[in-house]
Amino acid sequence: MQKITWLLRIVGAIQIILGSLYLFAPTTFLVSMGHSIPEADIFYPFSMLAARFYAFGIALFYISKSPEQHKFWIYLLIFIQVIDLAGGLFYSISNVVSLSLSAFPMFNALLIIILALLWMPKDKQHA
Repeated sequence: MQKITWLLRIVGAIQIILGSLYLFAPTTFLVSMGHSIPEADIFYPFSMLAARFYAFGIALFYISKSPEQHKFWIYLLIFIQVIDLAGGLFYSISNVVSLSLSAFPMFNALLIIILALLWMPKDKQHA
C-alpha cells in the first residue's frame, strides 16, 4: 500500500474523531486542551464544523482507494493544513492562544503538508 494511502486514512480518521468531539463533547474537548469554556451559542457553529469534519474525513477514506485519481482532494488537504498552520501562527503571535495550545496542532499541520507533498501520486507519464 502506498504511503499516501496511509496518510489519507490517518488524517481521515482524525477528522472523524474531531467531528465527533466537536459535535458530542465540545466543552470537554476544548477544556481538556486548555481552551476557555465557550458561550453556549457557539455550539451551533461547532455542529456545523463537525459536519464538515465528518464529510472531509469520509472523503479522505474514499480517495485513499485511488489517490492518483484524486490529487485535487489531496491539494485541498494541503490547503486546509496551510490555513490551520497560518491560523496557529497568527493567534500565537497575537498572544490570543499560548504556544502550549498551538504548537502540537501547528506541528501536525506542517507534517501533513510535507508528507502530502512528498508522497503526492506522480503522473503516470512522468513516472
